[in-house]
Amino acid sequence: MMTKIEKRVIFLINMRIAVKYYLGQLSLILCSLSIVLCSLSLVGCDKKKEDVTVIPPLTSPLSREYIGFGVITASFTHITAAPVDESPSIGYLRRGSLVRIIKRQIIKKENNFISWVLTDGTADDINTGGWLKEEVMDIYENESQARTASETVLK
Repeated sequence: MMTKIEKRVIFLINMRIAVKYYLGQLSLILCSLSIVLCSLSLVGCDKKKEDVTVIPPLTSPLSREYIGFGVITASFTHITAAPVDESPSIGYLRRGSLVRIIKRQIIKKENNFISWVLTDGTADDINTGGWLKEEVMDIYENESQARTASETVLK
């Protein structure tokens, strides 16, 4: 028969063995968890980000009261009252027409971005300011560059 002290010693030895076992299991779990987390972080870095096109102004809008000058490259385009396709036409321009641009606005339509420019109607004595899609023109920093381009387009 075992004495009380012997029973306690055996109990403590068993407890020490159990603690070592559970600490080993815990370290194994922590090691596996760190491997999983590292793998997830590497996979997360591999995702491609959605490309968003940002169109900055060609010149600083704070430096003067206009952005630049545009030369119409399309054979014919409407000037609209607002920067939307459904807006009523308030005039038209032909290829080679010169416009002074005072504002640029980018409008999201469905999944596309459409850049519109506001003209003040003073460059070619049009007397009609309004909105044009930027895709129908080339934009120049100053009027002399635009006039030269306009003459080239008309040839």
